[in-house]
Amino acid sequence: MNKVKFQSVDDYIALQPAASQAALEQVRRAIGRALPKADETISYNIPAFKLNGKVAIYFAAWKEHYSVYPAGARMDPALSKELAAYEMSKGTIRFPLAKPVPVRLIERIAKFRAKEIAIKAK
Repeated sequence: MNKVKFQSVDDYIALQPAASQAALEQVRRAIGRALPKADETISYNIPAFKLNGKVAIYFAAWKEHYSVYPAGARMDPALSKELAAYEMSKGTIRFPLAKPVPVRLIERIAKFRAKEIAIKAK
């Protein structure tokens, strides 16, 4: 199998199925608003946002959903009501493509991850 090595977030999104592209752009904008000082990058061949050299959050497209990573044990209680509507496993939150993008929730997840990184840095 000839796997594409993505060079940018733009490349990644452009090569996804049309059904995924709009959702991925919304996720990207939501994370960008929540983490305005973060750098966009490709890590593990998926889009990521870094703060102070550390990846704060990743996102990726799949056949019927898109995912946001990582989701730690501390995130679940902090956002439990909102996250209850989504499938979660091993640090992954899955959002169905068939439903509207929960922009505010994704912004909150990104801000939560930024706080976790800041705490670890101290």
